Amino acid sequence: MAGRGKTLGSGASKKATSRSSKAGLQFPVGRIARFLKAGKYAERVGAGAPVYLAAVLEYLAAEVLELAGNAARDNKKTRIVPRHIQLAVRNDEELSKLLGDVTIANGGVMPNIHNLLLPKKTGSSKSAADDET
Repeated sequence: MAGRGKTLGSGASKKATSRSSKAGLQFPVGRIARFLKAGKYAERVGAGAPVYLAAVLEYLAAEVLELAGNAARDNKKTRIVPRHIQLAVRNDEELSKLLGDVTIANGGVMPNIHNLLLPKKTGSSKSAADDET
């Protein structure tokens, strides 16, 4: 009587699958696990911790890249440059809070003109002419 997962007489071993592919992720779970162990953040690292961290990092990267791609498309560019990442992060409330103290190299500054420096709006040209006389 054969076991459920085994077939009789099969000598071929199964191809190894990465933990990233098992979790359906693009980010490397094994490398993140290695960094967590080498970093001495804790004495031991659970099996699910690197998978969860890889998923969080992948989500954040996808979110930033999507917003930066939108910023590049708004500027009629096909390549994402640091300026687009800066605009994407600073225009998003949650990402701006998360990365508030982060300086993005070659990102520039956010365009902002103080309200006092903007030209004053006048009602109509006729009323402005009456005020002068």
